[in-house]
Amino acid sequence: MTVADLGAVWLTLKLATTVTLLLLLIGTPMAWWLARTRSRLKGVVGAIVALPLVLPPTVLGFYLLVALGPRGPVGQLTEALGLGTLPFTFPGLVVASLLYSLPFVVQPLQNAFEAIPERLLEAAATLRAGPWDAFWSVAVPLARPGFLSGAILGFAHTVGEFGVVLMIGGNIPDRTRVVSVQIYDHVEALEYAQAHWLSGGMLAFSFLVLLALYTFVPQGGRMRS
Repeated sequence: MTVADLGAVWLTLKLATTVTLLLLLIGTPMAWWLARTRSRLKGVVGAIVALPLVLPPTVLGFYLLVALGPRGPVGQLTEALGLGTLPFTFPGLVVASLLYSLPFVVQPLQNAFEAIPERLLEAAATLRAGPWDAFWSVAVPLARPGFLSGAILGFAHTVGEFGVVLMIGGNIPDRTRVVSVQIYDHVEALEYAQAHWLSGGMLAFSFLVLLALYTFVPQGGRMRS
């Protein structure tokens, strides 16, 4: 592999690790709320979370580009705060990947939380455990398969992104050029040998991810089909 290939691999791993950690932090309370709430907004929030599953990546990327750009509401806010605009930067890739990979973390966690018997949480309450204590001492340990599944799927999905990251990040070496974009560059340049190396690595990685998911994660901790 070339130096550019290694740079793309490193940037992809950095992006996927950052996004996975942030998604676990953001997705856990969101999944808990979806699993426990009786609000009429549950369907609306659930649909919004699942939207990236059916929305073309270029559509999501386009609207993110508009929103994060200098004329968009988020772009104007970040410029007013002295942060500049997010498109074509690594933080922009993180924001786009967070939204695009959100359902791959939230749904397994929601499934795991919904599978927890209500009587266990009621028993914790009778032992004078507050909601916070019950969540950490009962819900989180029982939902470990969901956390494992969400982390695996969120990381793998971020690694394999193309449309969204290309729309938001462009193709800047060592800044926004991830593996999927690097493969596209090799194919455009008719450099099939280099494309085979990276594509073969992605294929092996995807197989190992699915193998781990179906071997070590119980059915209740996976995404909904």
